[in-house]
Amino acid sequence: MSIIKAYGYITREHDGIIQVLVFRHSILEAGIQIPKGTVKPQECTSHTVIREIQEETGLKDFKVEKLLAEDFWENDDGIIHNRFFYKIQVCETRDEWDYAPIGGGDEDGLLFHYFWISSQAEVELSRGHGDYLHLIFKEYI
Repeated sequence: MSIIKAYGYITREHDGIIQVLVFRHSILEAGIQIPKGTVKPQECTSHTVIREIQEETGLKDFKVEKLLAEDFWENDDGIIHNRFFYKIQVCETRDEWDYAPIGGGDEDGLLFHYFWISSQAEVELSRGHGDYLHLIFKEYI
């Protein structure tokens, strides 16, 4: 059994530096993450990443730039995830904000605290979320 997931590395340029948007989950054990979600039946992965970014961040004005990577990854529960990682470009001036996701289900009642990072070394992302972060920061070395 496998699940299809779409992940978004949301990027901005701030003072000449490329940054990636991450969030701290209100459930501390969930760690620091990037927006992601499960692909619905008959939904393409690029539509999933757009939907998830809107539901999880509140952002509306962004552009899906490209698919960075696709892989198969085993989750802690043993389920295989077919993962799609996208690079998203946004012009966002806020340096941080809180947002209550509107996707429903497991996210009801949660609060996400968003902030930007400028390198892989700044934070430790939840397992699997940072697997392709080097492709974002490598482009701008």
